Amino acid sequence: MLTDPEVLVIGGGATGVGVARDLALRGVEPLVVDRDGLCSGASGRSHGLLHSGARYADSDPDGAAECLTEARTLKRIAGACVADTGGLFVSLKSDDGAYFEEKRAACRSVGIPVETLTAKEARRIVPELTSDVARAMRVPDGVVYPSRLIAANALGATANGGDVRPHAPVESITVRDGAVAAVRLGGTAATTVTPDFVVNAAGAWAGQVGELAGVSVEMAPTRGVMVSVKYDGLGPVLNRCRRPADGDIVVPHGSEAVLGTTSVPVDDPDGYETADWEVDVSIEECAKLLPPVADAPVIRSWWGLRPLYAPDEAGHGGRGISRGFVRLDHAADGVENMVSIVGGKLTTYRQMAEATADLVCDRIGCNAACSTADRALPGADDPARLENAIASFDGQGPTDADVVSDA
Repeated sequence: MLTDPEVLVIGGGATGVGVARDLALRGVEPLVVDRDGLCSGASGRSHGLLHSGARYADSDPDGAAECLTEARTLKRIAGACVADTGGLFVSLKSDDGAYFEEKRAACRSVGIPVETLTAKEARRIVPELTSDVARAMRVPDGVVYPSRLIAANALGATANGGDVRPHAPVESITVRDGAVAAVRLGGTAATTVTPDFVVNAAGAWAGQVGELAGVSVEMAPTRGVMVSVKYDGLGPVLNRCRRPADGDIVVPHGSEAVLGTTSVPVDDPDGYETADWEVDVSIEECAKLLPPVADAPVIRSWWGLRPLYAPDEAGHGGRGISRGFVRLDHAADGVENMVSIVGGKLTTYRQMAEATADLVCDRIGCNAACSTADRALPGADDPARLENAIASFDGQGPTDADVVSDA
């Protein structure tokens, strides 16, 4: 184990292992630690949508453009970690027609390819789509399998001199003379490491990690439920074409479909309610798009936490908080060798990692450029290798449990 890594990355989700792979490819020695297995946080408990940007085109065009670019990159480099299913934004007869026009115009403004479909054309693509459909838009959404994605990035980090240690929780951070001097790890690591630089990529727990170093990272996480039901051969992702609300997305997973989701503010990421009403409302609302899911057998359900950064949030709920990412340089807080990367979406993990690695390299004197957008992920064309890596890193999340177990 690296006890004096150049960079300690705290958090084994997509962003954390993405940072580690990026740094390792630049010749920097990173150590990634997580208190649980890899993929145990937000990344592995998402609905698995690979965003085209269409969902955010009207509310956050810059974020939508990031999604569009990164989704295209992942489709090129990630192989079996993603599926290029396409997606439909479906407007029902009861939905606001003006919003459909607003969404379509926003997508085109961002550069997201959009094809407008009649109800008949939409039902030709998804025969069991509700008869209440008025029209739809086809967009380049897809599906991401987070357990595979994280395992592939971890393989990339370790193959290039990095170290990845799940079940190694951070117990304390010692700050001396304006810099992190030592970090005590528990669990299977049970040692103290002395990194040159620290990256806080702990997601919804980033505030807690920040507190250990005496810096403030103001998180406002929200919980959301995902319900996987038996449904074979859906094809594209389905999005309800209305302003974001509970139960407005259906994500295809081979013989299953993942229904979601809700958005409820959470005070404690380690202790929050998982309410039955969230499951019920997700099924009920998604059935308005795809009626057969109302009676489909539930295979599994799970809750995830959105790691939203909201320093000005005062308990107003989560849907209005930006889904963009923020890089917090803690030199401004008196800790010169620490950065936190917060917010964002699974789709943009690589860009988040690049932005973080750029700052780290600038501080430690590494001049190498990022290469992750142009290099295929390890195992991208070898699902069996990815499955072995998932087991090795204890990295199986619920989102893609069906895909991995069927591989």
